[in-house]
Amino acid sequence: MLTLHSDHSSQQCDGTTRRDFLRVGGLSLLGLSLPAVLRAEAAAAGPSPARGATARAKNVLIIYLGGGLTHHDTFDPKPEAPEEIRGKYGVIPTGVAGMRFTEQVPRLAACTDLYALVRSQVSGSDHHETSAQWMLTGNYGLMQGGDFPALGAICTHELKPLNTLPPYVAIPRNHSFTWELGKAAWLGERYESFKAGDPSKPDWKVTNLALQQDVNRARLGRRSTLLSAVDDLARRVENSGDLQAMDAFYERAARMVLSDEARAAFDLNRESERTRDAYGRADRWGAQALLARRLVEANVRVVFLQYSAWDHHAKIFESCDRALKPWDQAVATLLRDMKDRGLLDETLVAMFGDFGRTAKINKDGGRDHWANAGSMLFAGAGVRGGQVIGVTDTRGEYVLDRPVRPPEVAATIYGALGVDFHKELHTPQNRPVRILPDGAAAIRELYT
Repeated sequence: MLTLHSDHSSQQCDGTTRRDFLRVGGLSLLGLSLPAVLRAEAAAAGPSPARGATARAKNVLIIYLGGGLTHHDTFDPKPEAPEEIRGKYGVIPTGVAGMRFTEQVPRLAACTDLYALVRSQVSGSDHHETSAQWMLTGNYGLMQGGDFPALGAICTHELKPLNTLPPYVAIPRNHSFTWELGKAAWLGERYESFKAGDPSKPDWKVTNLALQQDVNRARLGRRSTLLSAVDDLARRVENSGDLQAMDAFYERAARMVLSDEARAAFDLNRESERTRDAYGRADRWGAQALLARRLVEANVRVVFLQYSAWDHHAKIFESCDRALKPWDQAVATLLRDMKDRGLLDETLVAMFGDFGRTAKINKDGGRDHWANAGSMLFAGAGVRGGQVIGVTDTRGEYVLDRPVRPPEVAATIYGALGVDFHKELHTPQNRPVRILPDGAAAIRELYT
């Protein structure tokens, strides 16, 4: 519930003097109990600066390829290998001399100047949940009292929000197989991601931005009238000083509902038909990528975009025939759009998944889990585009040069935002835990 103050003073039961309340039900934006969350947030230890002194980026977009993208059939083809390894796709040139992709990703092949390609991912585990947790936290294994907190949760804990929007948003939700991964763990619920849902669905509604559906017609009519009144209040109050006398927590809660940035960020209808066509309408990924750009543009600190469609143990080419072209269109359009809008200047984009896939096509026409090689993409925030980092062998099975492991991926993301990943945090049991293990360092080649 949102609480706005009127002009009449009154004494509250806690002994403090406040104004009378105008209560507006059903408008607690984004499913949050706003004042409670804001109070808890302010009570958290050690507030950090909005951007660290060495920060390269203002925000980060993580595109997570859950299941494990086939690197042989996308970014690291082996056309000279035997048929049971090279697969059915031909290769095409890219914008980088000597670097070839498969014919299934022509749009990403045409914009290699925007990103650096890492062909040497080594995740360390062939097990989905284990590898995904390592990639999404930068830490190996489990710890007493629960998993390590996810990248987005740590960033939310360490950095102040950029505005009134949730600082960490997942599209459509956190990654999951048998259970949800990439959670805030022992940091607590206030650092969890806000789950945006799937904007490609016709009935998509952001929680509590739409009217509740379980109301009768009479109540709906009253609610509609109330919404009109609140919209009018937003126009009158947003740029006035009326909110300045509020308790700081209620002020921020009110601004989350009343501000144009909060009401507009999730509204894809504000995009032109041309833009929506460019991202792609035939598959869910176009709408999801477009929402990710809007949230980055609205200064959400961490956007987590989950593309989970890559666990192809059988009939891999039938699946890739359907999935790769829409994904290629959405990601390439996203990168170009961010570049054109100046968003890549201060946003790090990192695209990776659990692991790669096996070189040899199995008896069911698929590729299985493979943690010894895979491909990743990094763009923006000073990353030098048009380069390839790492090399795999002639079968695409093992990394020959510059392996990149989960702690380095995490250190790159933290370092870009100015988060001190050598810092020690404390669990609820007061156990000291470093954000990343000793020796973790960012992928330095991205910037050279």
